[in-house]
Amino acid sequence: MAAPRFDKFKKYFNPKKYQIQEIVREPTSGGIIFRRDKDGGVEILLIQDGKDRWTIPKGHIEPGETAQQTTRREIGEEAGLHEMDILGWLGKIYFRYRRIDKLVLMTTQIYLVRAKGDTDDITKEDWMKDIRWFKFHDALEAIEYEDIGKLMLLAMKRIRQENL
Repeated sequence: MAAPRFDKFKKYFNPKKYQIQEIVREPTSGGIIFRRDKDGGVEILLIQDGKDRWTIPKGHIEPGETAQQTTRREIGEEAGLHEMDILGWLGKIYFRYRRIDKLVLMTTQIYLVRAKGDTDDITKEDWMKDIRWFKFHDALEAIEYEDIGKLMLLAMKRIRQENL
């Protein structure tokens, strides 16, 4: 019996088709946003992306923008919150993923942000599945990214120490 011929499937197994051709760096910025509930507890605002992952508002730093300006803009765009205090820098997180033939290296600056004004008046963008305030421990449980979870713990420590 002759060996089966796979030539007609060769186009599906072309290793060069998926090789990384370029490395792209994408600077982004975002915030761990908190408020106090009526009992004085801490609540954290999370958004749910199109893949059902809970995360924080963040986005690309545009030309001429500082990381803090981006954080403020993204929170306004993604959550509809425009009154806030940016209380300090918490750290950087790194993501990397593949976009067809590009390796994307994303560095995200994360800030501690206190929401002010009517914090119940939040809105979500069309691409989001949900946006919600979580009690701190529930937010920590829901967050999908370990690095963001670590910065959330740092944020909570700072909130307690500085009685924010």
